[in-house]
Amino acid sequence: MKPIASVAALLLLACPGLPQAQGFPSKPLHLIVPSVAGSSPDVRARQIAAKLGESFGQPVIVDNRPGGNGLIGAQQAVKAAPDGYTMFLALINNAIADAANPNPCCRLNRELVPVTRFTMTPLVAVVHPSLPASTLKEFIALAKAKPDALTYASGGPGSITQLLGEWIKSESGIRVLEVPYKSVGAEMPDLLSGQVTAGFLVPNTVGGPIKAGRLRALAVAGPQRLAILPDVPTTAEAGLPGVEAIAWNGVFVPAGTPPPVIQVLHRGLVRAFDAPDVREQVANTGSYIAGDSPEEFAAFVRAEVGKWSKVIRDAGIRVE
Repeated sequence: MKPIASVAALLLLACPGLPQAQGFPSKPLHLIVPSVAGSSPDVRARQIAAKLGESFGQPVIVDNRPGGNGLIGAQQAVKAAPDGYTMFLALINNAIADAANPNPCCRLNRELVPVTRFTMTPLVAVVHPSLPASTLKEFIALAKAKPDALTYASGGPGSITQLLGEWIKSESGIRVLEVPYKSVGAEMPDLLSGQVTAGFLVPNTVGGPIKAGRLRALAVAGPQRLAILPDVPTTAEAGLPGVEAIAWNGVFVPAGTPPPVIQVLHRGLVRAFDAPDVREQVANTGSYIAGDSPEEFAAFVRAEVGKWSKVIRDAGIRVE
């Protein structure tokens, strides 16, 4: 029995978090969401929280902490004990904040470490149908012919919609005026009435108006076409290769959480993602599920921060 005992002792020394993982979870878990109840991230969080609770045999409580463009929720998560019982559903906003104005309290891949990525939702470039432009190339040509005459809606400084708008301007050499709104989606009434020319929104928001002819889709800012908008080309197909803006979310935990505990969370979350009703609901909204490993998610976040840092720098964007 001595050799077996020795091997067990070596395993415990090599993986100090193993005893915690073996009994994990033994009490309720919390999932902090940096947006209000009823928002798209909140709906996603509650869907997987229920599945995760069933899998673990422990309730997963969704804790809404909106504000600060994701910073308030991140700060709350960082303060939690690094034991796996507190998770944070980070959004693209958190990565953009790390690119524009990183706060040393709660950076992704630093003070918060990845578990797995959940959904990916490419933005859709749309215009009011009164505009004489049926493609992205025609929109760019019109903007070049009429500098500062066209407008695009954004969610304000540092929003993904502003960054995409400025990126398109920078890449194509056009001058289009930004019209900032208090939040992403608040521009819909003005887009539908034609008071603002163009916008960049998630497929679930614009899918209905596009099909009803109230908005015209020019491009999907992702690597592939969407099943719910099969006739809309990607930005690469439309003439702007490499210009992609995807609203994503994923689960992080405080730095110092034992790797074996992270692996338990990862397995539970991926099982939740794979539930048929979850996959169907996600696909129906024009999104898709990643479900990658912690290492793959970390690499993805590094790439996102690098990409948006370059966009901010090249376009001369100032984020307070």
